Amino acid sequence: MADRFDAVLIGAGHNTLACALQLARKGWRVGLFEAAPMAGGAVKTGEYTLPGFRHDWAAMNLSLFAGSAFFKENAAELAQHGVEFVPVNKPFASAFPDGRWCGVTTDMAATTAQIASFSQRDAETWGQLLAGFATEAPHLFGLLGSPMGFRALAYFMFKTLHAKGVTGTLDMAQFLTRSPRDWLTRTFESPEVQAMLGAWGMHLDFAPDISGGALFPYLEGMAGQAFGMAIGKGGADTIVRALVGAIEARGGVVECNAPVARILHDGQRASGIELADGRKITATRAVIAGVAPSALPRLTGGITPAFDRAMTGFVHAPGTMMIHLALDSLPDWAAGPALQSFAYVHLAPSLDQMARTYAQARAGLLPDEPILVVGQPTVFDPSRAPQGKHVLWVQVRMAPGTILGDAKGEIAATDWATAAEPFAQRALQILERYAPGTGAKILASRVVTPNDLESDNPNLVGGDQVCGSHHLAQNFLFRPARGHADGSTPLKQLHLTGAAVWPGAGTGAGSGTMLAAKLAGK
Repeated sequence: MADRFDAVLIGAGHNTLACALQLARKGWRVGLFEAAPMAGGAVKTGEYTLPGFRHDWAAMNLSLFAGSAFFKENAAELAQHGVEFVPVNKPFASAFPDGRWCGVTTDMAATTAQIASFSQRDAETWGQLLAGFATEAPHLFGLLGSPMGFRALAYFMFKTLHAKGVTGTLDMAQFLTRSPRDWLTRTFESPEVQAMLGAWGMHLDFAPDISGGALFPYLEGMAGQAFGMAIGKGGADTIVRALVGAIEARGGVVECNAPVARILHDGQRASGIELADGRKITATRAVIAGVAPSALPRLTGGITPAFDRAMTGFVHAPGTMMIHLALDSLPDWAAGPALQSFAYVHLAPSLDQMARTYAQARAGLLPDEPILVVGQPTVFDPSRAPQGKHVLWVQVRMAPGTILGDAKGEIAATDWATAAEPFAQRALQILERYAPGTGAKILASRVVTPNDLESDNPNLVGGDQVCGSHHLAQNFLFRPARGHADGSTPLKQLHLTGAAVWPGAGTGAGSGTMLAAKLAGK
């Protein structure tokens, strides 16, 4: 019976773990099989530089998980297994080359004053936006939390029309199609305020001129002001350890170092998996694949030509380089010590530079001036480093998965093994400009290239941390493909989940939670 389950799940990322726990609560016996040595996928924490310095491998911000419907339903059980969050009251700021900065905190007066130092009109606009957020949030979060089927979408539209009327609904629909630049320049007059918010689009593959990206700077700005941010106590892996513990306590199995060789099926219905070691695992009710879409045809041997083409044609976002730093002390920001109190400091000085960086990476070039997201988690969670020391979490956005050249003409290497060091130095030189003396504070470092990210987790194709572009042609009803936004496949009992499935990337566990509700009922 050890190799027979109601549901077999491929991979142990947070979406498959959430799905498995929901099914286990309904009485299903679940088994998860993960190729990596540990569960978590991109959500994990380790001592990647020196003993005692705990670094989040990829994901650091757990706000979506902490605020998710899944966590609200399972909070008590996960708390029993050790999940713990640290609240962040100063979520993000941007530093600028002229020595100024702008940031968002949960203190409305402080945020407004900081924005007013750039534009009094923008400060007034900020207040107006926040005042309207309570009215707009239920509709926007309702959309992002709604299953993306025709019936569910029709019901959502009906509710929205009833609440907002035709004019309000059309305004919302138009907003959802706007690019970050279009919305930001229409809304704010200060280029710095525009850049501070526009940097959030780069987290999710929305450069300033990509249609459909306005939503994310808006939501991150408003949510940061209203709620702040949440990070994991001791590391982002707090949620993974708790999920695994809860699943195992309910009789489920989470087995690591267990790569899946193929999905077993008869051409009509999936019946289980075969592991690389030859073991066959039976699934009586569902096989759930937490994989990048392009992996599905390989695992199944092909389902239908049209579906296989859709999966292999799934488009990934540009890659990311991670630089993990163990520091003797926090960076001394040229813009002032106030920046030492923020969880994230974006080094993304203008919308134009973000657009140029994105275009260069999409063209296969190492950007001449990459965007940096500098995370300072030990400001809020000192348990991640020895007393008085700090970790710095640096995302270098964007970076090409396959290098075709260097936009600056300085790096000749076109393989990551050789290009990693000079490109990392380019990023660290940017950091040094904004925070002089940081290089002298570095005790140890670990550079993680796009290739390293994919090698560690094949779902991060080309180092794409969001597992697929969220552009309009591949979002909402079309994520990962038309007719399959619910994770369904042409094979009965075979389902896809993870960041490649609606509602997409982030730590909210949305696709796993929705799939469990569909399979086992709410």
